[in-house]
Amino acid sequence: MLIYKILHAAEWAELQARGETPGAPIDVADGFVHFSTGTQARETAARHFAGAEGLILAALNADDLGPALKWEVSRGGEKFPHLYGPLRLADVLWHAPLPLENGAHVFPDMP
Repeated sequence: MLIYKILHAAEWAELQARGETPGAPIDVADGFVHFSTGTQARETAARHFAGAEGLILAALNADDLGPALKWEVSRGGEKFPHLYGPLRLADVLWHAPLPLENGAHVFPDMP
């Protein structure tokens, strides 16, 4: 199963330069890297990244992250994937920009 991380351009650049990151400031504060499933990613973008430009969507295979990935109840009682460890560039299968059109982020086709 693929899971997704939305990153600001500077966060993506840091991940590329360092090979891993503890995540965005909210991830560091919460103690885990926040991810979304394909069905959750659009709402995550609308709630937490509204109007933000230069975003990158990174796709990872949940099974490749091992026991550091926990599925925990969050927004609306849904389970979200949380990574208790660094986000590693080596785990990113693909990435794509999330351009803004008419105030909403345009997502690529996601399995």
